[in-house]
Amino acid sequence: MISFENTEIAFKAKSNTELKKSYWLFKLIGNPLLVKFGAKVTPLALSIGFKGLIKNTIFKQFVGGEDINDCEKTIQELGKYNIGTILDYSVEGKESEADFDHCLTETLDTIKKAKNHAHIPFCVFKVTGLARFELLRKVTAQENLSDSEKTEWERVKQRVHTICKAAADASQAIFFDAEESWIQKAIDDLANENMALFNKNKVIVYNTFQYYRHDRLQYLKDSLELGKKNGYKVGAKLVRGAYMEKERARAIQMNYPSPIQKDKESSDIDYNKALEFCVENIDNIALCAGTHNELSSLKLVEFMAAKKIANDDKRIYFSQLLGMSDHISYNLSQSNYNVAKYVPYGPVKEVLPYLIRRAQENTSVKGQTGRELGLILKEKKQTVSIEIIFLV
Repeated sequence: MISFENTEIAFKAKSNTELKKSYWLFKLIGNPLLVKFGAKVTPLALSIGFKGLIKNTIFKQFVGGEDINDCEKTIQELGKYNIGTILDYSVEGKESEADFDHCLTETLDTIKKAKNHAHIPFCVFKVTGLARFELLRKVTAQENLSDSEKTEWERVKQRVHTICKAAADASQAIFFDAEESWIQKAIDDLANENMALFNKNKVIVYNTFQYYRHDRLQYLKDSLELGKKNGYKVGAKLVRGAYMEKERARAIQMNYPSPIQKDKESSDIDYNKALEFCVENIDNIALCAGTHNELSSLKLVEFMAAKKIANDDKRIYFSQLLGMSDHISYNLSQSNYNVAKYVPYGPVKEVLPYLIRRAQENTSVKGQTGRELGLILKEKKQTVSIEIIFLV
């Protein structure tokens, strides 16, 4: 049975200096007050000339670079250990047609780069990079659209179709990222439409299912039935999700039932059931398990073994974020499982929302930061020397 305790494998790609930097970064991220303060002042710090400080600390830990070419070093480093890269242009929250068209171009560029690159098994995009948030909300809520909004929505659908067709033409798998529940149905519908077009013979298009929501296990089952009915295979990326606090606050503010699981245990149970469901239906589903949870990763290993599925069966991937849970990624890869790291990229200023979410996620997930710190200390087998790294 695979073990995630082997820190020699987990950190073999890091120098002692890099380990010390990671230690102090996770130490700082583990402080909720500091993370809360940092989320407020970091944009200001960036505006007054602290780009270099941010770029050399939290940006370097979690981001591949400011553009695709910057990511090549990270891609090659991961590739040395048989770990793939998922290129993610992590710019979001834009509102103009010019920004949406630029995001389209960037996503198409990731597909072009991945097409002939042995170390890039997937690409990914956010629909909010291609469409106004408010438009997605109105479509999800099935509100009437004005004539101009209908035209705008057609442009969104065309951008998404262009991406998925380019991926299909390149035989390159692509993920729809999941987002907030009040815009998710619009995203789900776009994903289903494109799976129906491009997943007839092999899985190109993947939707993302967030298991902090209590309705997503049933939705995964419904998605498979829809695929069977319409003659296509389902691509399923399973995650726990990153919008819980925002979801709960909005539900309270607007007085509707929260879509969030009642507790973490319920989320874990549904996530693991979803893994098992995918493995049981592997002839019709391709799975990417996006998780930093050791138990869920071990569960998937067990489910695969029970079904006598080879470790390196291309229908099943494990995935973690760059800069996190290397003990899972590298030990799985060492045992010949398919592993890919999410490698976001983009200008420092534009990637800030992503970086802040990563810091908040490490703080809010019970035990995550402590686990990262404990493994780093175990590998070093000595007290890490003090090296001050400011996180603003």
